[in-house]
Amino acid sequence: MHHQHPRVRFILSLAFVLGLASRGVGADQPAPLVVKVEASRTGAEINPFIYGQFIEHLGRCIYGGIWAEMLEDRKFYYPVTGRYAPYTSLQNTRFPVVGSSPWEIAGATDQVTMVTDHPFVGRHTPRIQPGAAIVQNDLGVVANREYVGYLWARSEGGPATIHVTLSWGGDPHAGMQSVEIKDVGPEYAKYAFSFRAGDTVDSARFEVIATGHPVRLGTVSLMPADNVRGLRADTLALLKQLGGTMYRWPGGNFVSGYDWRDGLGDRDRRPPRKNPAWTGVEHNDFGLHEFLDFCREVGAEPVIAVNTGFGDEHSAALEVEYCNRGSDTAGGAMRAKNGVERPFGVRYWCVGNEMWGPWQLGFMQLSHYTQKHNLVADAMWRVDPSLKLIGSGQLGHKNPKYDPDEKRGWSEGMLAECSSRMNLISEHFYCDKKPDLVEHTRQIAVEIRKKAEGERRAQERLGLAGEKRIPIAMDEWNYWGGDAAYGEAGCTYDLADALGIAAGLHEFFRNSDIISMAHYAQTVNVLGCIKTTKTTAFLDATALPLMLYRRRFGTIPVAVSGVPESEGLDVAAAWTADRRALTIGVVNASKQPRTIRLEVAGANPSSAGKSWVISGNDAGLKNSPGKPGLLAIAEQGLTFDGSIEVAPLSIKLVQLPVN
Repeated sequence: MHHQHPRVRFILSLAFVLGLASRGVGADQPAPLVVKVEASRTGAEINPFIYGQFIEHLGRCIYGGIWAEMLEDRKFYYPVTGRYAPYTSLQNTRFPVVGSSPWEIAGATDQVTMVTDHPFVGRHTPRIQPGAAIVQNDLGVVANREYVGYLWARSEGGPATIHVTLSWGGDPHAGMQSVEIKDVGPEYAKYAFSFRAGDTVDSARFEVIATGHPVRLGTVSLMPADNVRGLRADTLALLKQLGGTMYRWPGGNFVSGYDWRDGLGDRDRRPPRKNPAWTGVEHNDFGLHEFLDFCREVGAEPVIAVNTGFGDEHSAALEVEYCNRGSDTAGGAMRAKNGVERPFGVRYWCVGNEMWGPWQLGFMQLSHYTQKHNLVADAMWRVDPSLKLIGSGQLGHKNPKYDPDEKRGWSEGMLAECSSRMNLISEHFYCDKKPDLVEHTRQIAVEIRKKAEGERRAQERLGLAGEKRIPIAMDEWNYWGGDAAYGEAGCTYDLADALGIAAGLHEFFRNSDIISMAHYAQTVNVLGCIKTTKTTAFLDATALPLMLYRRRFGTIPVAVSGVPESEGLDVAAAWTADRRALTIGVVNASKQPRTIRLEVAGANPSSAGKSWVISGNDAGLKNSPGKPGLLAIAEQGLTFDGSIEVAPLSIKLVQLPVN
């Protein structure tokens, strides 16, 4: 490499500056922004749980996203009838929602009936007469990929044969595979089958035909063969890239009508239910064991929310006992019976969800709910005193229609009556799309700041300062868009949203003294930073800053000043854990390049650094199944001379070793 003499470098730099002055710096871009970084002024360490995630039984977050099952209503919650009209909502998207059976009768419709005597699972079981068939349409398959499945069945009146067929169109012989299941007997038995698809389509057809004698069909399953214990392999790979440190489950509004015991035992015998809070069927295939297995697989800490809506303190305490106590207890014995002798050891628990909202099942007045929270928390702590409990809060929220005498607001009331029965307090917020780009990207950070400042003031009024402070668990936060391209609440995200999420992370870092946990909602499809189709999965725009900061940003925040928010800029800085490098994050939501001149006090950064950039030429840029890498993280070399050059519409993270 050729090195210039210092005097030559000085002359060239002077010529460059004079050139800028002669034509006016502002003609092409604003003057350099001077930002002061005080490396000796550090804040509370950033809790890794800031990079947490939230998953709920809503839309295609779990079923259709995380879970690999391809068949809708595989346990026949809805009766199979001659009227085939499965989709009752979101019919204008690629992922409509079933409101009646997705199984179509092929042939005479009276040859398939639902029987209620001794059903295999749920309320009824389909009986298929010889020569009749039931079909599920519009499945996604990939050419040369293997698919595995099984069904439970028994015959009536004599031996029966079942033909299971997967077809993907085209020539009827080349475009299908069939498996013959012979000698189906009078007792329910499980029969396995597999296929290899010959084409890539979203319109494959799965068919079950009975011959010989009538057949009662119990449950049916079909998954890609590469599933990981029921988890969808392509989604799982992206979740591991995302690196979420903590997952909150099962809700969300869902939890207030959910009985956790429905998700235990043999998956095929778990009862199907109507989703209590949202739409469609809850298969109960993804229950407590599957969630904890998922957390182990992705390397994340679990957070379980208990039902304080329609639930009670006994059920919450039993759930803790099931997870955390030995097999000599009632709950532990249930767990051992389900195949797990050693306790799971779940430390973090949410006591209810959004119990301040009148949409919540079991919603009640604050003065009543504080009593219920304390009953539930006491019952849970009696089982395991080491639990970290998260109370349901919402700053400033009042319900004059339902609670006219309440003057304090929900969080302050919870803190006043329940602070001794919680370790953290939950806060939630979602932001809408704003037409002004700077306003849109700033609103996430503004909401986080409001929450932090509001909680500080409320807790100071109540004497909850110092060691008595109750940290915030921001366990739902995100943008909530209007489209449903990926199913219920399956809105898409663009570069503008990614800029806002990065600015939000900066605000979490600036308030690390009081915010110690955050869960981006809801990870997959539903407001998700990961999106899936029937056959593919990809990172949406908002996944990129979550990944980048989780991997590259420091853990000890330092003071930064001199950043005018009105210009669409946001700068945050932190030491790495070993204090060998400073990391600087810059969000530029303007459409002009910017030069950030850093005045670093208390450290001597090296000139040899690294940088990572997320950028694009349009704030509306989005990733899609056809262009999954349109937005990505680009690693760039960096020679630091005191300034950082930042592209328009970009996130730039710089790592500077210190001398």
